[in-house]
Amino acid sequence: MKILVFGHSGQVATELRALEGDDIQITALARADADLTDPAAWAAAISAHAPDAVINAAAYTAVDKAESDAETAQIINADAPAAMARACAARDIPFVFISTDYVFSGAGDTPWAPVDPTDPQGVYGRTKRDGEVAIVKAGGRYAVLRTSWVVSAHGNNFVKTMLRLGAEREALTIVADQIGGPTGAAEIAQACIKIAKTLVFEPEKSGIYHFSGAPDTSWADFARAIFDAAKIPCAVTDIPSSDYPTPAKRPLNSRLDCTTTEAAFGISRPDWRASLSHILTQLDFPKD
Repeated sequence: MKILVFGHSGQVATELRALEGDDIQITALARADADLTDPAAWAAAISAHAPDAVINAAAYTAVDKAESDAETAQIINADAPAAMARACAARDIPFVFISTDYVFSGAGDTPWAPVDPTDPQGVYGRTKRDGEVAIVKAGGRYAVLRTSWVVSAHGNNFVKTMLRLGAEREALTIVADQIGGPTGAAEIAQACIKIAKTLVFEPEKSGIYHFSGAPDTSWADFARAIFDAAKIPCAVTDIPSSDYPTPAKRPLNSRLDCTTTEAAFGISRPDWRASLSHILTQLDFPKD
């Protein structure tokens, strides 16, 4: 199976490239291969490579920067995926789009279901939601996979930030009123491949799905788990989000109901503690 991946060095794209094997041929396109701000170039790449499925692992993920760079975020997160979806629909091949919990308001404490109304509170969430709408409208075989709190041994993410700061400081204050499921990029990549394969033979399973790590936790408790597993003696003090203002509003409730993903594809929520252990091993933690 030939899978074309948009994105090359990001967290999920890196893990997708690692999954190449005898039955899966991965072609991952970097920015030099397909201009992130030129949707037509992305659609042309699909025609040129003639894949069996497409996974979009490229996105504008600088949540705070997006607030002052909305036009670029809209092109990368909405316009380009829309062009990809139309190109895939024209060829009747599956298109998998990685989306986010930021499409929801973040209110309440009930896990968000795929059918719940979206209500993004910032540019990043709004542009990803616009991308979702365009993909559904394209009418092809597709899966929108919303996830949250992506972590890995690659790129910039919460685990790597905590490891760096924990080594530098004796104590940290971490937000404790934002709740969600940390999700390993490796597990997201595996889910995307399985979903793409399924859609080749079962196009009726096209739709919007959720996928996040379990159990749900707070950023503060996640930090404590990181320090415990890495054997870093850094104390964590809980603070509310109001004590850590950012340009973009973070959702307080990032819990995702993933039951339909398991029902359709047999993909259960991964234990983020196992994902964390694997990431720390890759990063050579705990240090001797």
